Amino acid sequence: MSTTGDAAGPDALREAADTMRAVRDRCVWTQRIDHRALVPYLVEESAELIDAVEEGTRDELREELGDLLWQVLFHAEIASRDPDDPFDIDDVARGLTEKMVRRHPHVFGDAVATTPEEVLVHWNAAKAAEKSTRTSVLDGVSERMPGLALAQKLVGKAAQAGVDVPHAEDGPASEEELGEALLVLAATARRRGWDAERALRERLRSLTATIRDAEAGAAGDRS
Repeated sequence: MSTTGDAAGPDALREAADTMRAVRDRCVWTQRIDHRALVPYLVEESAELIDAVEEGTRDELREELGDLLWQVLFHAEIASRDPDDPFDIDDVARGLTEKMVRRHPHVFGDAVATTPEEVLVHWNAAKAAEKSTRTSVLDGVSERMPGLALAQKLVGKAAQAGVDVPHAEDGPASEEELGEALLVLAATARRRGWDAERALRERLRSLTATIRDAEAGAAGDRS
């Protein structure tokens, strides 16, 4: 297994960052790209990494991780040249390290966690402290998430707000059965001329409104 950043050789991550800087300096296409224009490539590389994780080889996984890292380096290099509020990859890495230390007090502090559930308690407590200015459980939830992923996220947020989302007691018994059930629903939508993604997102907008109403009611009760 190779090592980085030791006496045996150069820091590979620093070399990658320096390579990105050189590309930004010398490549006329790269010089014209900004954060917004880079988003489609970030989405594409993320999807390719997911493919590699789920069904690719180890070589493909390593390559796709590198491609996604390049996107991070690219955004950081763009940010480093902002005239008003610059930051670079070192700032990004430093902020990440500080966050992970705060969220793992059972690793870097005196807290104790012997189960995954206890770890989650520490994580959520640290996150709540960091995000103390948030006023809703929905703050920070991106509507750009894929429909099903967003649905699962919002169901969890609904529970936090005391909103019950009905579920089938005798539903699928495994992920394989769940996949089959979802495929059947998609086939039904196609046969009837419905847009399954739109239908789900419209229902999620309704759920979002219900969550906000519940939060507003709870705030009123406390006042």
